[in-house]
Amino acid sequence: MDRVTVDARLGGIMTGDSRQLDRVCEEVAAALHRDGTEPPFDVGSSDFAADPYLICADRYWRLRFLDLPSIRTAAACAVWLVERVAEEHRTEVAERWALGYAFITKDTVESARELAEATEEIVSRDSPSGDVAYFATLYHAGKLRSNFWSDELHQFLSSSLLALAAGPHHEEPLFLALRAFAAFGSRAITSEHAVSLLDRAWASPRRTRHVIDVCLNGIYAASPFEGHGELLRARAEEAVRDHPRDHMFHFRLAWGRHMCGEHDAALDSIDAALRLLPAVGNRGSHKLLQEQYLNKRDAIQEARVRARLDAEHRLRWDRQERAQRELEEALRTSSVRAVELVAVFTAAIAFAVGSLQVTLNGTLPLRDRLWLLAAQGGGLAVFALLVVGGTWFLTRRRGR
Repeated sequence: MDRVTVDARLGGIMTGDSRQLDRVCEEVAAALHRDGTEPPFDVGSSDFAADPYLICADRYWRLRFLDLPSIRTAAACAVWLVERVAEEHRTEVAERWALGYAFITKDTVESARELAEATEEIVSRDSPSGDVAYFATLYHAGKLRSNFWSDELHQFLSSSLLALAAGPHHEEPLFLALRAFAAFGSRAITSEHAVSLLDRAWASPRRTRHVIDVCLNGIYAASPFEGHGELLRARAEEAVRDHPRDHMFHFRLAWGRHMCGEHDAALDSIDAALRLLPAVGNRGSHKLLQEQYLNKRDAIQEARVRARLDAEHRLRWDRQERAQRELEEALRTSSVRAVELVAVFTAAIAFAVGSLQVTLNGTLPLRDRLWLLAAQGGGLAVFALLVVGGTWFLTRRRGR
């Protein structure tokens, strides 16, 4: 299929007809692939929803990668991308293609030998900028990331010849985000180092939507660490503020809020993700994401129910403890009052018995008897006061 035919097909698509756009781009891409011809046109945008030339190129390279999922194909794609895509849109297209094609071919990770042989060819033909090696690095790293092979990803980005050949791009935020993803998932790397890499990628002025996605994915897939949920929630909240229509970022925010126990807010976020999930494009991917979101929604609902039951149990337990303390206090007070009453009653009986003996059996004059009764009563009163006071003092200290 020549350039004139391609332009006629793609240029004749009716504006706003998404079905025709999808069908024609798929047909043109399949024809180019059958002919062994790369797309003979330039791309001047990064609009994957409406630009027929970009959509057609995307479908073509998707067929190429499914046919031969290797870094050699990635290198050929990178060369075409540098030559055909406008510079101001190149980063967006390159990141989406490298990570997207890696995901759909994640079951074909190349061996170390295959990687070494292809790397020699790529490095020998690459420009000093390392653009081709960088794209191929992103593609292979994307496969490892999609399989959650964190240790292999860390080793590849740190020491492989292909990654080293992308030297000028080592400080690119997406490269740093992939390193952070590897660090978060590795048991041999501390969470502090992973967070430091994440912060460097996150703070970059060249941070893109794909950088944010890899960062959030890394936190989500990380081995548990202190502040894990809070970090995911905070980063996802910022991502949602910057990209309010992105369903994946709402999904990550739902995860973070769920991990922090904010079940009502998490339910709002997962509902937003389901509402924003577009019912266009690859139906298999849409179904897979929808099932994933619905499963998370069920988990949040279950957590809400458990949290409510736990709160009711805690309230019932607190009431039982409070009633138990009140009962113990009542019993303690009753026993103290009983001791005090016995002391007073004993003093009264002793005074009565002693006064009767003095009154009935004594030979002393009346005045002396009265003084004797007063002394006896005073002594017994002091005794009762000492018993009552001592009891109060001891029980007060014990209560404290």
